[in-house]
Amino acid sequence: MPDQEPLSADELLDIVDERDRVVGQARRGDAMAHRLRHRCVFIQARDAQDRIFVHRRTAEKLVFPSLYDMFVGGVVGAGEGYDEAALREAEEELGVRGLPAPVPRFSFLYETPEHTWWSRIYEVRCELPVDPQAEEVAWHAFLTEEELTRRLPEWEWVPDGWEAYRRLAEWRREKVEG
Repeated sequence: MPDQEPLSADELLDIVDERDRVVGQARRGDAMAHRLRHRCVFIQARDAQDRIFVHRRTAEKLVFPSLYDMFVGGVVGAGEGYDEAALREAEEELGVRGLPAPVPRFSFLYETPEHTWWSRIYEVRCELPVDPQAEEVAWHAFLTEEELTRRLPEWEWVPDGWEAYRRLAEWRREKVEG
């Protein structure tokens, strides 16, 4: 959105421990460079036809440039709550105003040798015309579940989004079976 700048490498993030408790703060660039655990939100946006918003990140992104993602989202700023960050990130990346509050589903700790962050998964219905940020999104479309499933082995996906997608599918299966 024109009046909201995306979080830059200089923005402050809360640094958290393995139980998601704040233990300090650091610049985003430092958190990424030194594998400091912080917080992120992942929002699966669906349109009125229940299709999923999918996009390819720009080559200029700090993390996972030029890869595909089936979530919008990003880091939670210092002092910002997950819910507040989810709405901010969804509206910024989709280029809309007036979204309903994203619905939280669950949290998980994402850890690889390079990255670590607490991740909260959300879902939101976006029935507004989208106009994604050119700085964040190089390509986008709303895909049906079937179209997305066909693309999973074909496209290179952001690893944290892939993990969030896998966990969300598992969470949905458990809800149906339970």
